[in-house]
Amino acid sequence: MEIETTTQNRSGKRPAFFFLLWWLVWGAGQYYAMKTAGVASTHAAADAVISILVLAGFSGVILSNMRYYLPGREKYLYVLIVSLALGGLWLLITYIAETNIFKADILFMAVFKASLGLRFTIGFLLLACVTLAGLLRRTAQRQAEDAYYKQETERIAKDAELNKLRLKLQPHFLFNSLNSISALTGTQPEKARLMIQQLAAFLRGTLKKEDEGFISIEEELEQLQLYLDIEKLRFGHRLSVEVNCDADLLQLQLPALLLQPVVENAIKFGLYDTIDDVCISISVAKAVNALQVTVSNPFDETTSMPAGGTGFGLSSIRRRLFLLFGRQDLLQTKQEAGNFITIITIPQRT
Repeated sequence: MEIETTTQNRSGKRPAFFFLLWWLVWGAGQYYAMKTAGVASTHAAADAVISILVLAGFSGVILSNMRYYLPGREKYLYVLIVSLALGGLWLLITYIAETNIFKADILFMAVFKASLGLRFTIGFLLLACVTLAGLLRRTAQRQAEDAYYKQETERIAKDAELNKLRLKLQPHFLFNSLNSISALTGTQPEKARLMIQQLAAFLRGTLKKEDEGFISIEEELEQLQLYLDIEKLRFGHRLSVEVNCDADLLQLQLPALLLQPVVENAIKFGLYDTIDDVCISISVAKAVNALQVTVSNPFDETTSMPAGGTGFGLSSIRRRLFLLFGRQDLLQTKQEAGNFITIITIPQRT
């Protein structure tokens, strides 16, 4: 915030400096022209000061007005009308002021009246330049503000969609767990109590991780283990999981809570339609500037649901990866040798 304030202060001082320099240069030019025509130094200086003060005042009015009204398609007509009107008013004010102040100086009045046409032309051009420069600057500022607000709106919409995806995933797993706890309460109360404790630990970790954005593979696997402990209580010895991850990969980053829906999908397609033991394999590998996670589970097309749609869990992850990285190719699925394989690629920040 301090850096932004300093930048704004500097950017605000710069136009004011050039604005002052602009009028000093033109004031010096007017003074030199009147001196060259034979006008006394004091009268030439007074003429330059009066003229430039009135012009600078009108320019300030123009620039201030642009804070409240910024012309669109009619901007060039606006520049022309404003410059002509204020140029004429400037000439009238300086004529009234200087004919009253310097009426005794015959030479000054002669030079002044002879230069009225030139003065009006120069005043018109100066005001037109100021108006056009201010218009371009305000337009650029407005476009920058619009771009910023558009970016913020897109960011908020993206964050809202990511939160919506997370909220849709949790109830599905929660309902299954509660149903299992309900079934165990009467027959195996100790097991039901343990499952409640593990479910509470998992949900507590989920709430914490959702606010962290990106976490390490080590943290993600720890949270995933809480989920697997609950599922192992449901399926017993039928469910086993193998995790292959080298120690040097544990600190690589990925979006928090990315793997749980993938593993849940693997359990759904691997265990729900069979009574056999099922082993789910999770492998973590390093690719070029990316982390690659592969989840493999047994899959039988004759008994399992079709994998073409990949289920809500995988489709939500694909959408989440797109929102985070802007790519559609970060989640791939395939069937190979009786296994359903999900491959997730997470680009790493260099």
